[in-house]
Amino acid sequence: MIDNRTAPFAALVLRVTLGILFFAHAGLKIFVFTPAGTAQFFGSLGLPPALAYLTILIEVVGAAALILGFYTRITAIVLIPVLLGAIFTVHGPAGFFFSNANGGWEYPAFWAVALLVQALLGDGAYALRSEPAKLARA
Repeated sequence: MIDNRTAPFAALVLRVTLGILFFAHAGLKIFVFTPAGTAQFFGSLGLPPALAYLTILIEVVGAAALILGFYTRITAIVLIPVLLGAIFTVHGPAGFFFSNANGGWEYPAFWAVALLVQALLGDGAYALRSEPAKLARA
């Protein structure tokens, strides 16, 4: 059974944690690798370098939206392809464990699943823009 008293706070904790992680990863691309360096890396993978700038933008906007609880379900779903792209371009070929060179795919895969869980849970407590669940009633 789901405890309806605490479930909204569990969704809140997950939502804020996911947002912080996206801010951290966007920050890595902005402040450590630099946007130009990230674009160059994307190009070295055979991806359009401009996709790096779009990825950074999606990560920053998505992080803010998750933390604030603004269209949480939609935001979580929009962020999943970013992680799947990371798996299929960089982390997948590195193997399973994230401690491998280039990081394995276990961490971004878990992160993608956590986003799916967030999309299923919804906003949680203290959301700026709550969305009503539209699941069919039994």
